[in-house]
Amino acid sequence: MVVDVEDVLRRQAGVVGRDQALAAGMSSAAISARVAKGRWRTLHPGVYLDSHYQVTDEARVRAALLWAGPDATVSGVAAAWWYGMWESCPSIVEVTVPRARWPRARSGVRVRRRDLNSRDRAEHQSVAVTAPELTALEAAVALGDDGVRLLDRALQRHVSFGAVVRAHHRNIGRRGSRAAWMLLTVAGDRADSQAERVLKGLLRQARLSGWQRAHRVGGYEVDFAFVEEQVAIEVDGWAWHSDPARFRRDRERQNNLVLSGWTVLRFTWHDLTQDANRVITTIRSALRRAAAA
Repeated sequence: MVVDVEDVLRRQAGVVGRDQALAAGMSSAAISARVAKGRWRTLHPGVYLDSHYQVTDEARVRAALLWAGPDATVSGVAAAWWYGMWESCPSIVEVTVPRARWPRARSGVRVRRRDLNSRDRAEHQSVAVTAPELTALEAAVALGDDGVRLLDRALQRHVSFGAVVRAHHRNIGRRGSRAAWMLLTVAGDRADSQAERVLKGLLRQARLSGWQRAHRVGGYEVDFAFVEEQVAIEVDGWAWHSDPARFRRDRERQNNLVLSGWTVLRFTWHDLTQDANRVITTIRSALRRAAAA
């Protein structure tokens, strides 16, 4: 099957590797001529960008992988962005290569030497990338404080908690595995424990009183309730929406509480740990409105 180099460029955001161009029937002299005339810009050795295209995030990711070789894998935050788990592509694209190789460092590319388990390597949109479960965990560790938000999002939309734990077990002892385990410990604690303890601490620090823990209203149990004001606070912990049946029951309970005259506030783990001031401000506003009614 003859592959046209222009088709390759269109599929790859304007990026093409030297080997791809040769496979498409171009000669070495033709490639050199395009570079010399400015039709192709060299992004990395043996990797080019056509002059009709911009250096987009997609182009940077594809170029880094083409330069690193066919056995390389996009990993870290760049992989999370590629899957749609994270909103921005990092300025430095991380690629993982087998330990037997020693590629020289390149500007805009970070090389990690690691032999990946076959279950930890996947393909997404024609790019070799770490599997979603390992990607979510490694990117969360790499992002530090922001990793809480990424892992929460990944568990709700992309991967299951059990699959992430299994990916962690396959990579125990690797760099970052201790931090990964700490994240998983919190994630596994779910909403009925760790997150609720965090909210309890916030309420006490804010000197808000009159609330009850695990209050029952019309056959339903509310995480936190200001009974007199009829303000209910529900805590959505990590991976809360990964269980469809629980998600439906939760929404049914909320609807019935609202129909019974209750104001229902919902907060996620990220809200409690990264935006505590807003959480308390929202609760105070709901209590003031209830008191004025």
